Amino acid sequence: MATVTDSDSHESPSRSTSDAQLEHFSYDDSIVRMFVTATILWGLVATLAGLIVAIILVLPWLTGGLPWFSFGRLRPLHTNAAIFAFAGNGIFAAIYYSTQRLCKARMWSDALSRIHFWGWQAIIVSAAITLPLGITQSREYAELEWPIDLAIAVIWLFVFGGNFLMTLIHRRERHMYVAIWFYIATIVTVALLHVFNNLVVPAGWFKGYSVYAGVQDAFMQWWYGHNAVAFFLTTPFLGLMYYFLPKAAERPVFSYRLSIIHFWSLVFIYIWAGPHHLHYTALPEWASTLGMLFSLMLWMPSWGGMINGLLTLRGAWHKVAVDPVLKFFVVGITFYGMSTFEGPMLSIKAINALSHYTDWTIAHVHSGALGWNGFMIFGMLYWLMPRLYQTKMWSQKLISLHFWTGTLGILLYIIPIYAAGLMQGLMWRAMDDTGHLAYPDFIETIQSVVPLWWLRIGGGLLYVSGVVMLCINTIMTWSNRPATYEVPVYSAPRLTKAYEDEVSKTDPLKDVPMLELGKKVDALGRMGWHRRWERLPVKFTVLVTIAVLVATLFELVPTFLIRSNVPTIATVKPYTPLELAGRHIFVSEGCYNCHSQMIRPIVSETKRYGEYSKPGEFIYDRPFQWGSRRIGPDLAREGGKQSSFWHWTHFENPELVSPGSVMPSYEHLLTQDLKFDAIKPHVVAARYLGAPYTDDDVENCESISRRQAEFVAAEIVGQGGPAAMHEKQATALIAYLQRIGTDLFRTDPPPADAKPADDGAPADELQTGDESATVDESGAAEEEAQVAAE
Repeated sequence: MATVTDSDSHESPSRSTSDAQLEHFSYDDSIVRMFVTATILWGLVATLAGLIVAIILVLPWLTGGLPWFSFGRLRPLHTNAAIFAFAGNGIFAAIYYSTQRLCKARMWSDALSRIHFWGWQAIIVSAAITLPLGITQSREYAELEWPIDLAIAVIWLFVFGGNFLMTLIHRRERHMYVAIWFYIATIVTVALLHVFNNLVVPAGWFKGYSVYAGVQDAFMQWWYGHNAVAFFLTTPFLGLMYYFLPKAAERPVFSYRLSIIHFWSLVFIYIWAGPHHLHYTALPEWASTLGMLFSLMLWMPSWGGMINGLLTLRGAWHKVAVDPVLKFFVVGITFYGMSTFEGPMLSIKAINALSHYTDWTIAHVHSGALGWNGFMIFGMLYWLMPRLYQTKMWSQKLISLHFWTGTLGILLYIIPIYAAGLMQGLMWRAMDDTGHLAYPDFIETIQSVVPLWWLRIGGGLLYVSGVVMLCINTIMTWSNRPATYEVPVYSAPRLTKAYEDEVSKTDPLKDVPMLELGKKVDALGRMGWHRRWERLPVKFTVLVTIAVLVATLFELVPTFLIRSNVPTIATVKPYTPLELAGRHIFVSEGCYNCHSQMIRPIVSETKRYGEYSKPGEFIYDRPFQWGSRRIGPDLAREGGKQSSFWHWTHFENPELVSPGSVMPSYEHLLTQDLKFDAIKPHVVAARYLGAPYTDDDVENCESISRRQAEFVAAEIVGQGGPAAMHEKQATALIAYLQRIGTDLFRTDPPPADAKPADDGAPADELQTGDESATVDESGAAEEEAQVAAE
């Protein structure tokens, strides 16, 4: 067993290390090996799942009508596997390896490390089982239901976060390196996002209703969704970059000061940017504008990080030509720079109006995921494996082949999808000389991009091939490992309580004739204040938490407290029990992956779909279903557009009523019975959250639902459909679809004892007697101005 004495102590020169008691310790690399194995395994699963859903998109009949393999259910499986399984295990491997070395301390608890590993894998397996079964919240990147969400909170915050913080407290290195700062920000902010976004009222073990509704739910979800990208797919990878890139290049980080500016500006600004996902929706204008402004400001810290990373390679570029690990890092950081340039650009309203809901967003996301996250993990794994398995990599040529295959795969993937997104956006808004839509049939715009989707499959196949090469190289390298791993023992003194910062003793401008203000600015610029924070992990964590909370509260509080942000509409009523059950089916099938329910105040959209959506229409929608992509047409005004039998046939075989459709068959909805006795918990939960259901609605919801189902079934029969289908799930879904977007135009009948209007007051005011019955005029005028402007 080797023994290593660590002489690289950063203790104050005033105290000799010989004065302090040396402690002996070793690092826990077995937990790193476990996370590395999980990263590679889930990386293969995630990329294969992505390839499969890409194929299903162009060949929907391949699923054979089996609900578990439909695009709507498998797409969330792919995204969750890529984010939380592949990227998640990758960042855990990076954190467990680098934190121990940066702190000169073994992880505080081996038991918590193992609980973290197995608990996280159990969560991933739970997601892999529940999502294909249709157990989902249908909120992007937050699809998992409340029991799994509880497990995530416990494992992430108390097991992983607790173990990490205690390791910092018991470290033997005085100052925390920049990578540690990013790990702290990740742990704190992800916990905050996860807990507040997933507050629900349970309606059974497999269903929970969000405490937020409609506009507020959308706002909260994209506060979470955008910052899941920020603090799960960005900050931990920046920590990874700051540790592994200098190690691989054998060069120090380019600029310490730039690291500080990069870190704090990123942590404070990123949290504001989420509302740009909701431009031109029913979200208040001020909120989306604020999101756009802070998104634009993100250019500065994001590119600061990229520049700091690339310039770390100064004097080492000759190594990039021969070292495939550095090649992965260089391409990964370059994709980070490209993605963080494109992201703020897409937040600009005029560009977002064209790109949103199209494949442009898909290309942008995959540029970051495949290039930045994927390549940074691959580079880290190839650097780690010889050290973890204590043997040479089996094949350097295979690493290089993986690099070139993956790079080509990314390009072949994103370039056609960028083209597809641009085509979709332009075709959707194209007008002819008479002022009518040039492509009024939505299916025409989809068929135009199908060839580009085929090219994407080719790119995805190349990228997956690279992951297979990684698997082969890993297995062969692991098989060449020694019979017993050597565990070096290190020695370092325990941190003493008495310590003074060196930076506080020097002042190069002390006798220089200049303004005192200038001296103070210079002292601030030397970052001595930050040097002091870096040796106080608890204080540093509290400061990061305050920065994130303050930035969050500035944005969230007005949205949740100002009532005028969501003006009510008197004719908007809660869904009937059967419609609520139908909405539950809509959510379970993941229909939001293809259909939005939000018509923006844009001329081309109002011409195609009808009156634009108002905030007050969604006050009973838990969760909101505005979607982020349109593979099928928007459904915000679907109610009454088609007959009930048309919907029945559409579920049975979409091509019969929409030739060329890429929607899979939902025939199981026509054969599986609706559980009427299971509707009541949904109604109870909705009433608890504010829906004005009466006691009669709750107690008799089964009989009320059956009566409405018989009415829908009778409509289907009257329109030429099959008989005796009132107990099938399709009737509930049809009832919901026929209700969507109709309340805005409904006129409630006047009460029987109402007096005729004889005092000159408008009749509609007499009927409602409520100021909140009208749509907010200022908001409507503002939105109409946007329409006119376009």
